[in-house]
Amino acid sequence: MTVLNKVESETAAPETATAARHSPLEHRAAELERRSTSGARGVRLHEEPFLSQINLRTPPGGVESSAVSDSLGLPLPTVNRVSGDEHHAVLWLGPDESLIVAPDGRAEHLLRTVRDAQRGGSGSAVDVSANRTTLRLSGPAAREVLEKLCSLDLHPRSFGPGDCAQTLLGRVIVVLWQLDREPGYRIMVRCSFADYLVDLLLDAMAEFLDG
Repeated sequence: MTVLNKVESETAAPETATAARHSPLEHRAAELERRSTSGARGVRLHEEPFLSQINLRTPPGGVESSAVSDSLGLPLPTVNRVSGDEHHAVLWLGPDESLIVAPDGRAEHLLRTVRDAQRGGSGSAVDVSANRTTLRLSGPAAREVLEKLCSLDLHPRSFGPGDCAQTLLGRVIVVLWQLDREPGYRIMVRCSFADYLVDLLLDAMAEFLDG
């Protein structure tokens, strides 16, 4: 989870104190950079912390879904698909469940927008930004790394850009989202499992370290 530490100057009044955020994996940033490689067999791994994430529950196919879609400026996704792009997206999680993903600092605005669209309906919108952190795995060998840990068929004919799935990497539940054809992926993992997942991924990346 996001760790908050108070940062105060000697003269600052308590009410003016600010909070410095620390991402779940910031202590491993240098290690991730060191263990990433480039080239024809390269693979890179880094954290994308603090993405805004809103869990959306809305009955599919109804007036409420249309209102939410209009408010977001994106269609709600079909099964295992993503609407939008890496900056503003809605990921399919289940028949009546989606995950809205946006840059840091957008959660409050998104909550207001979606809840206004749901007013009088039966859906819900919850800020889950602190629930998961996000890893970005990319490079020519990224798919091979994931295939060591994941039972999904990740061949391009079965899983490509704009696809997403809730799945296991090792024993860790993640949301896996393919961003592009490089291939590049976002891996969204509960903060408490992030360190363990990094260990698994770095181990799977080891054979590519020397190119």
